[in-house]
Amino acid sequence: MTHPPDPSSEPQVLQPDTPGQSLTPDATALPDTVLPATPLPATSRPAGRLPRLDGSPRPPAPLPPESRRTEGFRADHPDLDRLETGALVQALADDQVQAVNAARDAAPALARAVTAALPRLERGGRLVYVGAGTSGRLGVLDATELTPTFSWPAERAVPLIAGGERAIRSAVEGAEDDREAGRRDVQAAGVGPDDVLIGVAASGTTPYVLGALDAARAAGALSIGLSNNPGTPLLDAADCAVLLDTGPELISGSTRLKAGTAQKIALNTLSSALMVHLGKVYGNLMVDVRASNTKLEGRALRLVMHAANASEAQSRAALLEANGQVKVAVVALRLGVGVHEAARRLDEAGGHARAALGEA
Repeated sequence: MTHPPDPSSEPQVLQPDTPGQSLTPDATALPDTVLPATPLPATSRPAGRLPRLDGSPRPPAPLPPESRRTEGFRADHPDLDRLETGALVQALADDQVQAVNAARDAAPALARAVTAALPRLERGGRLVYVGAGTSGRLGVLDATELTPTFSWPAERAVPLIAGGERAIRSAVEGAEDDREAGRRDVQAAGVGPDDVLIGVAASGTTPYVLGALDAARAAGALSIGLSNNPGTPLLDAADCAVLLDTGPELISGSTRLKAGTAQKIALNTLSSALMVHLGKVYGNLMVDVRASNTKLEGRALRLVMHAANASEAQSRAALLEANGQVKVAVVALRLGVGVHEAARRLDEAGGHARAALGEA
């Protein structure tokens, strides 16, 4: 697929807080004389100051090479902080195009993930989202929006975020580094063979997400991995790997930018495609919408009028009789039957309006 030139090429059920272990104070805050002659246990050694056999401190280890593209530096905007507002906003907006391109390139992988996930959801399985930081919050958002949009049962969309509910609004120190917490959260959620776990991590190396993937695969669940870096442990471990290769960020390392945008597009695409295949859409109409406010009540009425080619009065009456269920009202009006008969036909058709109407 040909794209414009890329200027960057040169995680409703929420788990309780599971903050990571506090870090040991830097050894530089301690005088060298307090370091014991016998090496400390691995869990309590000051970072970068592992003692030699004679008890003397070692120098810090060299920083390992960084291969993750999302951690790279951009050469095209070295003076970003000097740009006037118009140019700054334009540069930030233009960079988002690469998120769209990355998601479009991932379409075949997303299609494979939908195909693999669908049978499990048809058997009553759940969507389980796992992530940390921005990726975790995007998972919470996607899981939460399935209920009002598609009447998807809230208990069948389970968002797990490193650090628990508190991490939605605040950073929880060390939470994403706790691989065992990821395992525990998945086990506590009771993930099983019919469930689909979607692990999201821009880096592709987040220990919490990798631990969750370990537990999900051990339980027989399908695992889908979304990462913005190629060749990462998350993509290697997932049953369905989805690479969203967005490259370095305009603000270096800030993956809430185009990496996050690409993740949002991918999650929207994945869950929406699943809902379409599960009969939550008739044509391109949102016929399983839950009318929970004035705006959505108006939308539901317009949907029935459009899909059934009925008057406002007819549609209102049918919706009232159908207890606000758009799909039932549409089938009743289209077939000229009562709402109970319409609901029966929909049940027989597995919830698919087109099949219930005899159009399949």
